[in-house]
Amino acid sequence: MTPAAAYSSTPQARMSWLSKSEAWLDSKGKGAWIAAMVLGFVFFWPVGLALLFYMIWSKQMFGKNCRHRAHRTQHGFHAMKSSGNTAFDAYKTDTLRRLEHEQDDFEAFLQRLRDAKDKAEFDEFMDERAKTAAEGRKEEDA
Repeated sequence: MTPAAAYSSTPQARMSWLSKSEAWLDSKGKGAWIAAMVLGFVFFWPVGLALLFYMIWSKQMFGKNCRHRAHRTQHGFHAMKSSGNTAFDAYKTDTLRRLEHEQDDFEAFLQRLRDAKDKAEFDEFMDERAKTAAEGRKEEDA
């Protein structure tokens, strides 16, 4: 193997090592990322800083959607494995689909409630403002 060939294969090997490390930390959860970052700061602060920036940049630390998506993926993967019994698998698929539909409907209902509450608060504010303005005009006229 020539030195140029050895050099060109090194980034791929390093990339697979980094990818494997990232996948391992992802499988362990957010606590593993935090522990790795703290250990990075303890042993060599630029490593900890690099991990912190990576977690913020990739939204590992603060991403609600990422957590929700990972949660669904983990449970969805195990739930969609075939049991070998086609009738049970059909029932399970139908039940999971129904539950996801109910969850989506409930989230939409909650959003409508939030919107209605916001509208009621805004209407109350506007009524109060109009009442204050009307009282101000009555005092000026008197």
